[in-house]
Amino acid sequence: MENTLPLNLCRVKKTNLIINRLHIFTHGFALLALIYYRTNFLFQITKFRDKNTPFLPHVLVFLSELILSFLWLLSQAFQWNPISRKVFPERLPGNDKLPSIDVFICTANPIKEPSVDVMNTLISAMALDYPADKLHVKYEVKTRCPEAYFLADESEEGNEKFSSTEFIAEKKKIEEKYEEFKCRILKIVENTSSFTSRDHDPLIQAINDENCGVGPDETEMPLLVYVSREKRPFHPHHFKAGALNVLLRVSGYISNSPYILVLDCDMYCNDPTSARQAMCFFLDSKISPKLGFVQFPQKFHNISENDIYDSQLRFVWPKLEGVDGLRGSMLAGTGFYIKREVLYRTSDIQEDVDLVQLQKSFGPSNEFIKSLQRNYKPNALKDKEVSGVLLKEIKFLASCSYDSNTKWGKEVGFRYFSVVEDYFTGLNLHCNGWISVYLDPARPCFLGSATTNLNEIFVQYTRWVAGLVEVAVSRFSPLIYGPLRMSILQSMCYAKFAYDSLIFLPIYCLAIIPQLCLLHGIHLYPKVSNPFFIVFSFLFLSSQLKHIQEVISTGHSIRTWAIEQRIWMLRSLTCYMYGTLNGILEIIGLREASFLPTNKAVNDEQSKLYQMGIYDFRASFLLLAPLCTLYILNLVVFIIGVAKIFHVQQASEMFIQLFIPLFGILINYPLFEGMFLRKVLPSQRGRHTLLSSALCIVILSCGSLVLIY
Repeated sequence: MENTLPLNLCRVKKTNLIINRLHIFTHGFALLALIYYRTNFLFQITKFRDKNTPFLPHVLVFLSELILSFLWLLSQAFQWNPISRKVFPERLPGNDKLPSIDVFICTANPIKEPSVDVMNTLISAMALDYPADKLHVKYEVKTRCPEAYFLADESEEGNEKFSSTEFIAEKKKIEEKYEEFKCRILKIVENTSSFTSRDHDPLIQAINDENCGVGPDETEMPLLVYVSREKRPFHPHHFKAGALNVLLRVSGYISNSPYILVLDCDMYCNDPTSARQAMCFFLDSKISPKLGFVQFPQKFHNISENDIYDSQLRFVWPKLEGVDGLRGSMLAGTGFYIKREVLYRTSDIQEDVDLVQLQKSFGPSNEFIKSLQRNYKPNALKDKEVSGVLLKEIKFLASCSYDSNTKWGKEVGFRYFSVVEDYFTGLNLHCNGWISVYLDPARPCFLGSATTNLNEIFVQYTRWVAGLVEVAVSRFSPLIYGPLRMSILQSMCYAKFAYDSLIFLPIYCLAIIPQLCLLHGIHLYPKVSNPFFIVFSFLFLSSQLKHIQEVISTGHSIRTWAIEQRIWMLRSLTCYMYGTLNGILEIIGLREASFLPTNKAVNDEQSKLYQMGIYDFRASFLLLAPLCTLYILNLVVFIIGVAKIFHVQQASEMFIQLFIPLFGILINYPLFEGMFLRKVLPSQRGRHTLLSSALCIVILSCGSLVLIY
């Protein structure tokens, strides 16, 4: 009877589906009306050659509206078929029948990625509640990341054992050992100066501790292997994708588990049952043959109540839930279980293929190629020292030149084409016919450290955008490469991420052109009495109310809507513009691709400001200049515009052009506060404000000459 029960259930979110599709059709119809209005207006200007109406501002605004409409259309694929999933781990077969799992934890810089945090992630992964050869923690403790565990209140778990004298004494003893462990780690890092070297040999170490048990009933510790791949300054190392492929080869030779969990070094396992939850899909005979990976959402333990930088990325995860209803979620870089077979593409290998052909794909290691066979017995390192022959082979697999002239990074393993290896690898897997699953359980399975300062957020998004632009303008463009290999709707989802950076063009346009025309009395929008005024008003209200509905349906408030609107504008004017420029420069060879790890080290002052809900604008002026300049421009134009339109009685014609700067001013009020009111760093604030004011004058002067005269 047990075997007949499903391991998982999939449910269409009907209420969301109805709301989404109703919005798609009504908003889409209004967009068609807008396009008709603009097209007809431009036709009238050219037909009658009206010299009193400047042609260029209307064309630029119309092009901006077309770009926004295009990106909106792509985004609706996420809304088409939202689903939710539920799993039943208790229905899985016995531990002896569960497949093994390899865990990859990537780290690059112990300053930006503190080693103590890496160790916490490592320990939490070793404590996953999986088969009997894995470490099991007593007292049914769920939080198995030491740092998080010692900060938590066990009484919330509702377990009477947590209040026992035995438990309290053992917890105190373990906490003291953990503090000693932290001190040793910090001392090692402090005394090591060559950790960021990009010129070193591979280093492999199997970590075994015969004295790790605390009692005769302790189970065997999981196998732990440290891998530092070879790096040479003259040889490309392909960033995170290169690191993952080294781990893929080394693990294939040593353990060769059919499933792999990939974690960022700060993303600890918050729920030890995540592996069992993933197996509820991998062991489901109905979907398993085509299932490539199971993606969990990225959630964070250091998010403040206000989350002023939208660090939790709330807008991303509902999208993955939506695309899950279209044959599967995208790959999100961390917190996913993936089938080794999909990365090797072993299903495409013919039975009679010769060794030379396999070497062209998988590299020159015959020992590694043997691991592709179903009856391969891994070279486990447990309970023994690493032999010289074994170590030599592992170092060969971790060498920087191993995958040269092979299909690694192209058709095998994680893909090298872009620094956003997760997005590009997921795109290729879906194009190869694999499906995926997105699972968002009530208790987050993984918790990471979110970026909580503005400068790091700018750097992080700029890097992501540059990688996405590389894909967008290549032969792998989702709108070209995708539709022939997967559904149109799924291709649209990938395209939305790839082309989303285009948003900076209409945002810049709408932050400048209507304002310049307002100063010169040129109306770009229908007056209040015109029936098409209702169309423009409806489009604005429709988009904002839909955003509010999505925010509230995920358990957040109107404040979250305002914050997300603000951060969206800030990202559009900075990260999307600079990221697009960086991506284009990399494509044409004028700039080398780079990958700067996001700084996860806690800055007490920045953390305090974030928790208090105060924006920290101590970022580079290059990043702040567009924001400050356009804010000052809109503020000045609004003040002058109010006085002018009421003086000449043009309020009806200029209502929308007056509303645009007002909306931007109100939403981005923290910028005004940072430039004019805050007492923190007055000299830097004053310098930035003066330079931005000068740029504003240049835009007002030159823009008027170009657009109006």
